Amino acid sequence: MVLAEIKEKIAALKEERKAVILAHNYQVAEVQELADHTGDSFELSRIAAESEAEVIVFCGVHFMAESAAILAPDKIVLLPEAVAGCPMADMVAPEELRQWKEKYPDAAVVVYINSSAAVKAESDICATSANAAAVVNSLHARRVIFAPDRNLAHFVSRHTDKEIIAWPGYCITHHRITPQDIERARRAHPGAPVIVHPECRPEVVEMADAVLGTGGMIRYVRETEATEIIVGTEAGMIYRLRKERPEIKFYVPGTGLVCPNMKYTTPEKVLSALEKMQHRVTVAPEIRERAAEALRRMLAVPSA
Repeated sequence: MVLAEIKEKIAALKEERKAVILAHNYQVAEVQELADHTGDSFELSRIAAESEAEVIVFCGVHFMAESAAILAPDKIVLLPEAVAGCPMADMVAPEELRQWKEKYPDAAVVVYINSSAAVKAESDICATSANAAAVVNSLHARRVIFAPDRNLAHFVSRHTDKEIIAWPGYCITHHRITPQDIERARRAHPGAPVIVHPECRPEVVEMADAVLGTGGMIRYVRETEATEIIVGTEAGMIYRLRKERPEIKFYVPGTGLVCPNMKYTTPEKVLSALEKMQHRVTVAPEIRERAAEALRRMLAVPSA
């Protein structure tokens, strides 16, 4: 089936099912083009909750679809590729986090949005890459367990006087970027600013001109006067940035900056999800309620 035919079928099914298609910024170009909305994981989950659609097709990975199901429990949330997971989210299990809570009883627990619903349910409050420091600083506790990303935890530690107890997880893709990659990119493109995701290694973050989540990168690109930018994040982001500012040249430092799980989704799988209403993602009520409370607390932080 050719892409034009797939798009036509998807359009008809969207209307029939009262569906909306959401795609993360790291999805392949063809999937981003199918989407009604593209963005970061939490932005898309909020769109899901506010949408009048009855069916949410979330083109991303499992924890993202779970977040949508947490915030929109009355809607059907479909994940086009059932095995699309997140290695970093899998680096923390709820029972392990409970053990840490017992070990550090005086510590507040902040869980990155890139985590399972069951892990979110064990937290006091959630955080995104954009608001993590503000969330940590909003807490009364002097010690904070931050899970699962140790690199984001280190970034937060630079913006707080609280003691950060970092979970040892990390994003496999962002962790691939090395200082040598940044140095090579700067030599190849002198004068180009370097923007990197806070999931990168601390030594890479230290070298950047700006440290931003994907939403922040989009805002930066909209406002910059630069004609070339080195972008330290998953390679799929370049497609989205080029749509924002096609006249700018974007470069990814290093090689292999691809999240395989983000590339599992294809237009064919989006069509199949709508045709068969398959790979529905649900969250058990007792977990959903606790995870939703952690998300609500995050939203109450003024600068979030």
